[in-house]
Amino acid sequence: MTSIDVDKNWQLLIDGTWVDPGAGTYDVIDPATTQVVGHAPEASVEQALDAAAAARAAATGWKNTPPTERCEIIGRLADEVAARSADWVPTVQAETGALQRITETLQVGGPAVDRFRYYATPIDLDESLAPVPVEKGPLGPAGLMSARVTLQPVGVVAAITPYNFPVTNVAGKIAPALAAGCTTVIKPAPQDPLGIFLLGEAIDAAGFPPGVVNIVNGAGPEVPAALVDSRDVDMISFTGSSPVGATIMANGGKTMKRLLMELGGKGAAIVTEDSDIASAAQAIATVWGFHSGQICTAPTRVIAHRDVYDQLVETLGTFSGFMAVGDPKDAGTIVGPVITEGHRDRVEDFIRRGTDAGATLVCGGERPDLDGYYVAPTLLADCTPDMHVVREEAFGPVIVVMPSDDDDHAIALANDSDYGLYSYVFSGDTNRAYRIAQQLETGNVGLNVIQPHMEAPFGGFKMSGVGRDRGKWGIEAYSEIQSINWIG
Repeated sequence: MTSIDVDKNWQLLIDGTWVDPGAGTYDVIDPATTQVVGHAPEASVEQALDAAAAARAAATGWKNTPPTERCEIIGRLADEVAARSADWVPTVQAETGALQRITETLQVGGPAVDRFRYYATPIDLDESLAPVPVEKGPLGPAGLMSARVTLQPVGVVAAITPYNFPVTNVAGKIAPALAAGCTTVIKPAPQDPLGIFLLGEAIDAAGFPPGVVNIVNGAGPEVPAALVDSRDVDMISFTGSSPVGATIMANGGKTMKRLLMELGGKGAAIVTEDSDIASAAQAIATVWGFHSGQICTAPTRVIAHRDVYDQLVETLGTFSGFMAVGDPKDAGTIVGPVITEGHRDRVEDFIRRGTDAGATLVCGGERPDLDGYYVAPTLLADCTPDMHVVREEAFGPVIVVMPSDDDDHAIALANDSDYGLYSYVFSGDTNRAYRIAQQLETGNVGLNVIQPHMEAPFGGFKMSGVGRDRGKWGIEAYSEIQSINWIG
């Protein structure tokens, strides 16, 4: 494992060449210590447009590369990531503030390698339709009309990615895009882009043709805005907040860009009166402090039947006592820092608005006496549907709890949200849980489980996004459907 080179000269990857940034650099801060861990390169708008133009120039050649050859290069990338990821840990851990064990198992290596390996095997979703007889008419002769439905790459994809799991999220976007025959421009989150440039070194070593994968970066909105506006970009794949997603949708509409957007969440966790309360509370608590609550699929809006409401609140409060806040490098730490000082302040304000509105502060709410940007795991009970803390995403270690009278009431409370990404049902009756799940306005539902199926389609309803990816749906997400018709 290597150490961090704070003075490393990071460069942009454009058209197969590493180039100096046109707009200088800015400091990347370790949220656990507030120390500088590197100087991120900042692309000029012209460089962003150059990257898009390079991807456009490479698009035809990559599209016409046989799928087996494309997948072979993706497989080499998986090997490169697997071989290099241990050396990335210090940098990625420091810039994200993730726990050491989370960095080693989820931030680099495992999931990223798995996503590249999955799409290193060709996936053929083309389909021939059964011939149908047609009579002679004004449009042509009689005969059997046949059709072949094929998937064509959408073209140039700009992947604009979030700060919470930067390397894994980029892998989840570019692996299916590249397998589908698209070329790409990666724009990482400004808070922690250095791991993406390490990934770029692996991409370079894997042997992609120039222009197939490009990486540009910027601290402000200028670079992503240029990609959204560029006519060289056919599709935006974005993970981030719903307001930014709405802006991308509005601006991308000018050039009819395809969109894949995984946006905010305010996951509901319905707990019925026949649930195993200890198991339900443990599952909820598992994600409560996971990556300091900076995970869009977290069940942060708990809806518990009145018969078990007090017990669940008490049990969750007990679990909070085991969620040690501290240095993410310490083995005993459960909750590390949030990403920036500004985000810490936002989460603290979120909590204050909850208590000011009448929520009961069961635990947390205070600022830990630590260097860095820490928020204590916070539990707010006696919440009502109109509260800001119930309606909006904190993206921090904050859970709100509301009581429900019965299943219909719980479903209504769960659906009373602008978001619909990932919800959960905890019940002693699986059939009952399944019936409840079918009534939820959300793209994904976990029944008595927090862990997702990584090949199931993933995405949200309502303000939580547009489109689906993962598994075979990842190929579909980065493809256009073409039908070819003939009479034979």
